[in-house]
Amino acid sequence: MTTMAQETPTATGTATPQSSSASASTIRRHELAAFLRHRREHIAPEQVGLPRGTRRRTPGLRREEVAQLAAVGVTWYTWLEQARDIQVSGQVLDALARTLLLDRSERSHLFQLADAVDPQPAADCPVVTPALQAMLDQLDPIPACLQNARYDILAYNRTYGMLLCDLDAVPPEDRNCMILSYTHEEWRSSIVHLEKSQRLMAARFRGSMADHLADPAWKTLLKRLHMSPDFREVWDRHEVMGASPRRKEFRNSHVGRLTVDHTDLWLGPSRGPRMVTYAPVDEESRQRLEKLHAIALEK
Repeated sequence: MTTMAQETPTATGTATPQSSSASASTIRRHELAAFLRHRREHIAPEQVGLPRGTRRRTPGLRREEVAQLAAVGVTWYTWLEQARDIQVSGQVLDALARTLLLDRSERSHLFQLADAVDPQPAADCPVVTPALQAMLDQLDPIPACLQNARYDILAYNRTYGMLLCDLDAVPPEDRNCMILSYTHEEWRSSIVHLEKSQRLMAARFRGSMADHLADPAWKTLLKRLHMSPDFREVWDRHEVMGASPRRKEFRNSHVGRLTVDHTDLWLGPSRGPRMVTYAPVDEESRQRLEKLHAIALEK
């Protein structure tokens, strides 16, 4: 009888999935420790309101000073800088990020190294440059937005902001097409073929997630989606699909039925951020989009 091999190192030393995962975790802890030490040693006491004194030999801040400012234990913080295998909460990382005066990129790097979800993610996105926002605005009345592979809506023009619901009224953390398709009644009622749309999004999401299985943001979104029985039913199909242009129909509460062609314009690798546009396929849809844009301008 054939048995399943245990996921442990083989006699030849070849790494198995379990040992590879442990190795990656060890590397991440050492990178985190080195990053924290470097940042601590390059912050002058005066930058955080501490006196320098005359007997300071440590460059930058002392470990106990960082621990005190971040309201964590000295021993615990020392273990963190020693790359010990300890659990770190998002709240503690947030306190360390503020204590060490990390900028947006450094803060993101800190949470990635700790394999944790940032409780206060940046409100803006480095992908959304002023030039890209201007391009979105110039496309009005054609609805257009910037999305990432998780279906987060990063930016949009006025017409898109009124296409499926009043997107300005949706909290930034909820501006995700998949979340909205299961939780926002106006968004759901605006999609003519809702179940088909949900299946397509789930299939594309599964294909993209293969590159982000260990990413905390992806895991958090998937956990949130699993709260919906309808999503769990779709997800359990294990369907996978790549991106492709397609026709969509919307039922807008202000101007009525719209038929548009969906196109993705990639800003980088095919599973990275993209510009999504909805071009009208007939004269009636074009006129209704112009009317919707006018309504958005008056809003």
